[in-house]
Amino acid sequence: MNRATSISISSYLHSFHSRFLSSYSSTITPTRPFPDYSPRNPSIKDTQFVHQLTTTIKLHRADILRRVLKPYEPRFKPDHLIWVLMDIKNDYKLVLDFFHWAHLRRDPTLEALCIVLQISVASRDLRMAHKLLFEFWDKKKMKLFVDDVMHFTDKLIYTYKDWGSDPNVFDVFFQVLVEAGLFVEATKLFHKLLSYGVLVSVDSCNLLLTRLSNDFDGIKMAMSVFNEYPEVGVCWNTMSYNIILHCLCQLGKIREAHNLLIQMEFKGIVTDVVSYGTVICGYCRIGELGKVLKLMEELRRMGLKPNKYIYNNIISLLCKDGAIVEAERVLKEMRNHGVFPDSVVYTTLISGFCKCGNVLAANKMFDEMRRKKIVPDFVAYTSMLHGFCQTGKVVEARRLFAEMLNRGLEPDEVTYTTLIDGYCKAGEMGEAFSLHNQMVHKGLTPNVVTYTALVDGLCKQGEVDVANELLHEMADKGLQPNIYTYNTLINGLCKIGNIVQAVKIMEEMDMAGFYPDTITYTTLMDAYCKMGEMAKAHELLRTMLSKGLQPTIVTFNVLMNGFCMSGMLEDGERLIKWMLEKGIKPNATTFNSLMKQYCIRNDMRATTDIYKGMHTQGVIPDKNTYNILIKGHCKARNMKEAWFLHKEMVEKGFSLTAASYNALVKGFYKRKKFVEARKLFEEMRMQGFVAEKEIYDIFVDVNYDEGNWETTLELCDEAIEKYLVEKT
Repeated sequence: MNRATSISISSYLHSFHSRFLSSYSSTITPTRPFPDYSPRNPSIKDTQFVHQLTTTIKLHRADILRRVLKPYEPRFKPDHLIWVLMDIKNDYKLVLDFFHWAHLRRDPTLEALCIVLQISVASRDLRMAHKLLFEFWDKKKMKLFVDDVMHFTDKLIYTYKDWGSDPNVFDVFFQVLVEAGLFVEATKLFHKLLSYGVLVSVDSCNLLLTRLSNDFDGIKMAMSVFNEYPEVGVCWNTMSYNIILHCLCQLGKIREAHNLLIQMEFKGIVTDVVSYGTVICGYCRIGELGKVLKLMEELRRMGLKPNKYIYNNIISLLCKDGAIVEAERVLKEMRNHGVFPDSVVYTTLISGFCKCGNVLAANKMFDEMRRKKIVPDFVAYTSMLHGFCQTGKVVEARRLFAEMLNRGLEPDEVTYTTLIDGYCKAGEMGEAFSLHNQMVHKGLTPNVVTYTALVDGLCKQGEVDVANELLHEMADKGLQPNIYTYNTLINGLCKIGNIVQAVKIMEEMDMAGFYPDTITYTTLMDAYCKMGEMAKAHELLRTMLSKGLQPTIVTFNVLMNGFCMSGMLEDGERLIKWMLEKGIKPNATTFNSLMKQYCIRNDMRATTDIYKGMHTQGVIPDKNTYNILIKGHCKARNMKEAWFLHKEMVEKGFSLTAASYNALVKGFYKRKKFVEARKLFEEMRMQGFVAEKEIYDIFVDVNYDEGNWETTLELCDEAIEKYLVEKT
């Protein structure tokens, strides 16, 4: 680390100087001696009583004091406690027994308590000293004043020289003040002790830093303490730096935390997995994966092993970024290093898989979680329910919901709304409204999202009037429809071709103060494009731009699809060129629409040019890209190119569609590549895809000619089962 960086971090820490410490000088004044202890002298009568009391407890030390000392109780005064302690101070057990006996009768004076604390610490019983102090301040917390702390401090200093002379007594007092939340008083004690040449231990200072780091104002004070205390002799250790690293990350100052990590190594402070983990997790929160991976390399190079907390945060970041394959790879690495995932990791991955539509992988993870006896929590169940519902697997969602209820997990508004949305998407409106009623019966209130899901479901079934009634019911309950509700209603109307009503709803939105957004315009443009009314779609785009709304890639893809469906492929190519000129990067869907239409026209040269242009712009092909190209090349009998693309897509983890399998099988069979055709046909059947009737006919004949009677009959049965309706 260079000097400039060192100065930068130092300046940053200085900026947090707290008002609590500004009054103290940074220079240490010459130490002053501890005062001599000079208690009040007892009278002759008191001396005789104390002698009798001391003799009795020494002679009967093994007996129960409350029974032995019962005759002395009426004459016992607080001062007697101190005078007796003077005679027995070298017998620690007796000191404690006698102090507890006296304490049961009346509260000890501050002086007496301080004396017992000094004796406890001198006897190396720090735990007892802490207990006595904590009980004292806990008892006084309802009527605690700053003067009490100052008075106690004075008594502790006054009794120090003659009763213990062990500086750990001040450490114990400092810790108790910190635990009681008296941070200002603790810092005042710290500076007062400096004048006597006593320095509070770094462990006690770390306790102060830890407690201060729990809220924003405390963090600022912690930063000030961290900066000032070294000036008076405190040598911060790894734990101290780790606390400040955490503080900086809490403030969102991740780069400053990283600089401090570097400074630790520069100063010779040992960095551990917590040091690195704190900064790594800070970068995870702000989504800087590159920095995370660099620090992980550095951590391993130092021979440190990432812990569960680090792995959890990295997996969470990757899932958030949609890099689910990489997240799964990190999970494997985690296991290989002997760090076993917990419910948090599994739930994060389940949610990540569901968000990217891979419900099969999410369900596999959910089952693995249960196999490993890790009980799925409410979040895990809700994530899986969301995944099933988003992919139309309402049967599985219903089963999982029942399991959730049997496990005693109570669903909330989010869970019910997720299920209702799933049923609405599947067109099962009866089940959706049944769940809505069940939700209300349980005392849960349907929200705007719940009603929006129901409105969407009704619109898709053409029940627009009922959907409007539901909106009125929603308003009667005090729930105001939002932009999403209106967009849902417009989308539903567009889906059933009622674009006139959709435009009317958009006008109503304006009147209600919910101005149409990019989604509203894009939805209507999509409807016009599908109707082949490209002029109206263009007009909407101009209106949208005039209102300052920025079109998204979805908007452009809608237009592209419209051009392609209308046979205006040259306009589609011009659209891509215009997007690139304006710095708008097309995605795979943009190019796919054009390639699909050129394939339909059997113009594979133009298709290939589009595909090459896609690569030139750095756009990564998706599953649809490969399937479009494979079908196109098969249709053009370019089987070599089709087979190459098939291999490439499998290597990238994409899967063929049924249509692509059919095209490849027929293409290879026609080119007399029987081995390849048969292999793909078997693979297709294993994947659960339905082959075309023509393909079944081919392989029934092939197996019959080869004498494979069992396979022939099996294929016949399968074909009859799959095409029964068509045959009848």
